[in-house]
Parts: sequence; C-alpha cells; structure tokens
Amino acid sequence: MKLEKVVQYFNIKILIYFIIAVTAVYTLVFTYIYNLKDDGYILADWLINYQDGGFKRRGLSGSFFFFLQDMTHLRLNYLVYFFQFVIISGFFWLYTKLIRYKITDFLYLSLLLSSIGFIGLLNTVTYVGKKEFIVFLLFAWFVYLLDNERLSRNKEYIFCIALCITTFLHEVVLFYVPYFAIALYLKTGKFEFKRYIKYFISVAIPTLLILKFGKNVNEGMSLQILAERGVHPTYGIFFWNINERDYIKNHINEYLLYFISLAFSIAHIAYYVKFLKDRKLLSILLIGAFLFSLPLFYLAIDWGRWMYIHMILIIVLLALLLKKEKSVYIFEPVVIGKKFYITLFIIFFSLIYRVEMSGKGFTFEGILYRVFIAPLELLNKM
Repeated sequence: MKLEKVVQYFNIKILIYFIIAVTAVYTLVFTYIYNLKDDGYILADWLINYQDGGFKRRGLSGSFFFFLQDMTHLRLNYLVYFFQFVIISGFFWLYTKLIRYKITDFLYLSLLLSSIGFIGLLNTVTYVGKKEFIVFLLFAWFVYLLDNERLSRNKEYIFCIALCITTFLHEVVLFYVPYFAIALYLKTGKFEFKRYIKYFISVAIPTLLILKFGKNVNEGMSLQILAERGVHPTYGIFFWNINERDYIKNHINEYLLYFISLAFSIAHIAYYVKFLKDRKLLSILLIGAFLFSLPLFYLAIDWGRWMYIHMILIIVLLALLLKKEKSVYIFEPVVIGKKFYITLFIIFFSLIYRVEMSGKGFTFEGILYRVFIAPLELLNKM
C-alpha cells in the first residue's frame, strides 16, 4: 500500500487525545505510587512547612496539609495526592478543552512527542507529581479563557493572586511568568506593558520576601515533625545539602550533553514557528522567555526539568494560534512532501533520545528503548 493511502486513515486528533490520556493516567498512577512510598521528592516537597523554624520557601503547602490533617485525621499521603490528582487532572482536562475544536496537524503532534514534551513524562518518571503542574494548570486555564475571550480584568487579578500564592508553594513560577505576557500579546496583537507588569509584580513580591526572610527548607526538626505525622522519607529534599553550582562543575561532562537536547529542541520549535505568521517576533519572545529563566539553570541542577517546563508551556501557548473548527475530531490531513518527511524525522529522533531531570542531558534511552529494548535486557538479567 502506498504511503499516501496509509496517511489518509491517520487521524492526528485522535492520536493527540490518546497521548493526553496515556500521559495523564501514567502521571497519576506513578504519583500515587511515589506518595505511598513516602518519596523524598515527589511527596516530601509538598510537605515543606513553617512549623519547623518558621517562614521559608515552599513552606506554605506543608503547613496547609498539616492543618488539613489536624482537621480530618487522614494520612498526609492521601491528602497530598488528592490535591495532586485534582491539579494534574485539571491540567490535562483544560488542555483537552483548549485543543478539542482546534485544527491540529502532523507538526503540532510532533511537539507533544518531543522528548521534553508529553513524552518526557513517560521517559522520566521523576517528572510526575511535581509542583510545576500548578503552573501548567494555571497557564492552561489562562490560555483557554483567552482563546474563548472570557478573560475579564477581574479574572486577570484572580490569576495574579494565584501566581502570588503559587510562588510561596514553589519559587520556580518566577522564571516562567513571561509566558503569561506572551499569551496576552498573541491574543491581542499589541503590547500592553502596564497590563503585563502586574503578573511580574505578583511573583516578584513573594520572591523578595523569601530571599529576605526565608529560612532553610529543613531547620532541623522537619523529619521528626513528619515522622510524628506518619511520613518517613529516607532521602530527598529534607536531606539536600549539595552545593548545586559545584555539583554542576563536578559533573560538567554530563551537563554538556544537555546542549545536544537543547539544540535539537530549539531547532524543533524553530521549524514549527517557521510556518506561523509574525514568526520573527514570536521567536524573539520565546528566546526572551528562555533567557529570563537562565538564572534557574545557574542556581539549580534540574536542567532537564527546566527544559521540560518550557516545552509544556510552549505546547499550550502554540495551541492558542491553531485555527478553530466545529468538530472535536478536526485535523489537517497529512500531505506527503518535504515538510512531512522532516516532521517524521523529528518525531522519530524525539522518540529515540531521553533527557534526564539532572545529570545526563542526552541518552539513547527514549521511549522506543524503554518499550522495545529495556524489557528484553531485563529478561536477560533474570
């Protein structure tokens, strides 16, 4: 059968729905598993608290969950997972609503299949359950309201309050707030700096408070407090005493590999933007958003994670530019040609490689390796 006939039966929109569903289920299942294991990162990061030493970065969430436990007498593992479930499910649900009447094409599908896109969650299980899903949820909701012209000025202030609170939950939101301004520009087609500034102020104020008054994540009593409340992490955020800049220097050969992944991802996004209107300005805005996050790469070792957050936000952002139709199954038919073959190569290569959260920035252990080769290696070891 000729390739032209094969692609006639290839419904891109249904495949996108399938990827969303698989990624959502995978994320929720493994978040649950890690929570039951008292994981020192995925669970414990939500349990940093003010009870141990007072005000600190990320401490609001732990104190909130302690309050809920005192009120309900439920295990912290379940309380945290309930909110993780709502946040993660909410993001995937809003993203599905955002793209359901959009005309998606083969090239947009390739973004989801990027090794730091949705497939990144399947490649690197430690991405699940992280607090950045709050940012994903807020941004997906923000773009959805923009796309449907339902973002009133009052709702904008609600988002500013939400961003402010989220910064007390995780300071990473500071480095990704430019995407909210870019989304506003893409919708209105004009620069409204006075409108943007309130978003930056919303995250700058709590960040300055944390820098000025914030104490250590673990002031010495965190593990005891958690143990009294039924959680016993044996590694993770409460044991973290690494100088991250020195760690990067000592593992520089591994971190240099991130530049391979970064270069390919930039080329991937650039190829997508090539087919959009006002591509030069959009390219400048996306480069600006990345440069705004550079201090994060200097301060913390999770380079793969920071790249992954960028890609997820870009995927949501670019959905704003997709054209609308009336059918939830609408997609742009695949046309065999140069664009098709380049996109096919991008997808194939994306499925081959993997970007670790911290450490090796490029390995040939992507989704194809994990599905077809890793099981065979496991059988041989058995």
